[in-house]
Amino acid sequence: MSIRNRRRAALLGIVLCAGALALAAGASSAPKGVDPVARGRYLVSICGCNDCHTPWKMGEKGPEPDMSRMLSGHPQDIKLKPAPAPKDGWGWTGGQTNTAVSGPWGVSYAMNLTPDTGSGLGIWTEDMFLRAIRLGKHWGQSRRVMPPMPWQVYRNMTDEDLHAVWSYLRTVPPIENRPPDYLPPDAED
Repeated sequence: MSIRNRRRAALLGIVLCAGALALAAGASSAPKGVDPVARGRYLVSICGCNDCHTPWKMGEKGPEPDMSRMLSGHPQDIKLKPAPAPKDGWGWTGGQTNTAVSGPWGVSYAMNLTPDTGSGLGIWTEDMFLRAIRLGKHWGQSRRVMPPMPWQVYRNMTDEDLHAVWSYLRTVPPIENRPPDYLPPDAED
């Protein structure tokens, strides 16, 4: 697949993810009595969280999420090179695992969403998670959350739905994996 087609496929994936999120955000809150973990599992599945936070592998029928590393973020031992300077406008490139993207903003790596205390959301509080989504700030207070994370769409989810996503993420198996730190465009690796 050419770089141009890969870019189109990545952009299409982001657009579809954002559309699914908009539908989920526009839907009314879960009916009373619905288990928040079950609701969270549903939202994570339709919002495309696995598309970027679960490393992909080559399967029998082509690329597919590696569910043995579900939601563990970009593999810690793989770094992406900065994007080449675009000739017209701007562009981006993605890593083979579908968990890292390089563009004019630098290199962003999908974080580990599992409850691992050393490398994932294990030491986060629910408030930190909500602030990260609502404000687009890592840890809910520090640097900006970088593309392609569509936090601008996720922030429109109801408090109940974000609580459900948080509740579900606390139940997935913890996986120790510390994705590389965000790399600004002017930083040298």
